[in-house]
Amino acid sequence: MNALNHIFALFVATIVLVSCQSDTTTADGSAYFGGEVVNPKSKFVILSKGETILDTLTLDENNRFLYKIDRVERGLYTFRLWASEGLEYQMVLLEPQDSLLFRLNTLEFDESLVYTGRGAKKNNYLINLFLDGEKEDKTILGYSQLPPKEFERRLDSIRDYKLNQLKAFNDKNPSTATFLNLVKGNINYDYYLSKEVYPFVNYSKSERANFESLPPDFYNYRKDINYNYCELMDYFPYYSFLKHHFENIALLEHFKKSDDTVFNIKSLNYNLIKLNLIDSLVVSDSLKNSLLAQTAIEFISHSKNINEYDQILNSYTAKTNNKKNTRYVTNMVNALKNLKPGSPLPAISIIDYNNNELALNNVINKPTVIYFWSSVYRSHNDSHRKAQELKIKYPEINFIAINASSKDYANWKQLISQYSYAKNDEFIFKNPELAKQKLAISPINKVMIVDKNGKIVNAHTNMFSILFEEELLGLLNQ
Repeated sequence: MNALNHIFALFVATIVLVSCQSDTTTADGSAYFGGEVVNPKSKFVILSKGETILDTLTLDENNRFLYKIDRVERGLYTFRLWASEGLEYQMVLLEPQDSLLFRLNTLEFDESLVYTGRGAKKNNYLINLFLDGEKEDKTILGYSQLPPKEFERRLDSIRDYKLNQLKAFNDKNPSTATFLNLVKGNINYDYYLSKEVYPFVNYSKSERANFESLPPDFYNYRKDINYNYCELMDYFPYYSFLKHHFENIALLEHFKKSDDTVFNIKSLNYNLIKLNLIDSLVVSDSLKNSLLAQTAIEFISHSKNINEYDQILNSYTAKTNNKKNTRYVTNMVNALKNLKPGSPLPAISIIDYNNNELALNNVINKPTVIYFWSSVYRSHNDSHRKAQELKIKYPEINFIAINASSKDYANWKQLISQYSYAKNDEFIFKNPELAKQKLAISPINKVMIVDKNGKIVNAHTNMFSILFEEELLGLLNQ
């Protein structure tokens, strides 16, 4: 997957899962699903359908497995396994009587994935569509700098080409309605997504000016949007479309009520509008809960105005019926209230490379940047490289890394050696879940800055922000 999408998708998946309950799904037969993993990083493959983990499958001595799904429901399934860049996943379409095998190399997860057996042609089509889409993203980003009409013309040609390819494939390989609806939905909602994000990624004007310059029929497809597209519910492109669609229509509503000219994700009014729109338009409880939680978490993660958190929390809790997500968001708000500038770090136990248990406060002896990582996310190498660059530029500041999710001490040490990270600067939490809650570690790549006394300077910043070095200079000038 695209690295940023991969990070975000996994982040969201840890707390907001989507599931589609539909009378159109069938359970009229069994299916087999198996595969071979080259260069496995673990002996397990996790197979899921929506919110439900069906099984954790063990690889045999040849790094293969085969699993029978009784009374299979037509639709998308997810399989996950550890690869060279962390925990990877892909979607697979399974229908009754399928007997599908995959082969992949963990060193090149998506690029090496290939299917054989009954059901292989449709799934190879899907993985190629996915890989082509990753390449197209850069092309479409370039097109997004064009005037609206020219952008639309080029985008139309891409969609027409894909639909013609699908017709040629179906003429040669007559396919099920499930497959055709899935691919058509993917093509159309990818197209819609590109048009939804156009005003945000066209850099010639402000977002307000970009909206005002759009042709009157630019968003005509919106009358055809299905906010409960069951066959696409578990598919990331559909979810991504809905996320950006609600950003778009919420911003338009916000502009009507304010003098703002640019998109500000920290705007309270904008986020309250977005929550209301999601609540009023999305049919599926599961999908609605996911989008609501994501909106609340994004605002809380970006905004430094603690006084506005309760308004978002109250709006969110009034609209969701997911108790687990509600607890998560509520705990996050309460934790951030306790992490105000000038407050001491909470009491957290960490473990160093030599298996010594320490208090986090006790390793702070000069101005310090604390950054978090997990092998589940591909960003950990980027974070460590950035920290190393900054460490050289700012020797007066200490940089320490904490693996925020590992519970396996031996595996964590192996990762430190594998990536040649500085052992003296690496730690894990004794109790990861408690620590993540107390420190409001969401998203995983957030960063904290503390002074030499362990007092919080900024509990929620980002090493990759263009303003981060200004924060470091301010820290040194205190």
